Amino acid sequence: MHESAVVPATLLSAAAGQSRMRADVRDGLFRGGQKELPPTYFYDARGSILFDEITRLDEYYPTRAERALLEAFAQEIIVTSGARALAELGAGTAEKSRILLRALADAAPGAQYLPIDVDGDTLAITAAELRAEFPSLQILPIVADMRDDVAAAGARHPLLYAFLGSTIGNFGPDAARELLMRIRSSLRPTDRLLLGVDLVKNVATLNAAYNDARGVTADFNLNVLRVLNRELGADFDLDAFTHHAFYNEGLARIEMHLVARTPVTVAIPELGTVQFAGGESVRTEISCKYDRASATALLEGSGFRLTEWMVGEHPQFALLLAEPAP
Repeated sequence: MHESAVVPATLLSAAAGQSRMRADVRDGLFRGGQKELPPTYFYDARGSILFDEITRLDEYYPTRAERALLEAFAQEIIVTSGARALAELGAGTAEKSRILLRALADAAPGAQYLPIDVDGDTLAITAAELRAEFPSLQILPIVADMRDDVAAAGARHPLLYAFLGSTIGNFGPDAARELLMRIRSSLRPTDRLLLGVDLVKNVATLNAAYNDARGVTADFNLNVLRVLNRELGADFDLDAFTHHAFYNEGLARIEMHLVARTPVTVAIPELGTVQFAGGESVRTEISCKYDRASATALLEGSGFRLTEWMVGEHPQFALLLAEPAP
């Protein structure tokens, strides 16, 4: 799971949003092979509440691990980068970014914070809160969908461009590289990238993080079907599907699936009907895990050079600081 919403479903409103959702569903459920839905559509109001609950579960370590790293390294990150602006892709409520913003406000009064997110309403609320909390900073929200636009337009330089929460893990290798290349193309040589990645670790720990004892993650996973029922008029029976998450060691990633308990037929207006055999699944999310070698390779393949590798005493999560390669 990602710490910042990629594209909250309810925010892609009216005709444009429904058209995009319909295209995603057509591509994911009707193309043949492994059925798949983007994690984008977990995040309506209910999904956001459920994910917030997940981040507080004992089993779910990434939020706590990344926050601890930010608290330990924020000042060093800001000073090392020489940042006069901080941009954050998928900023949401900028909860963890406040740790960086405190260091930025101390080091560079008058600096900018450019939160980038598709949710204009949340950004407006967040911006108002941050202007009150950090009066010495310029808060300049940018409404954009990361699938279309990642540029921090109007930013000062040097710019620190943050992509936190291990959200990069929700992209397969090719898609992750393509996204980072687009970020790289928007940066100047003096700018820096701050990337959060979840690390390969004990399989039992990974599996527990996505199969909590209280079933909150299972409810979160099923929420994608609630969203499709509401937004597209689909008739998914949530009781006909069960949550299944597991660590795929060969691909170094968690996979979340919804598995049909018995044969199921689902009608989706304007798209048709989709058949599920008993035991057949729709994959709803991947969460790739990295080590230093694979994270370095990802950066180098995307036009960056790793300059700082930040982990705790018992590494669970890593923060990477990288510079655009010549």
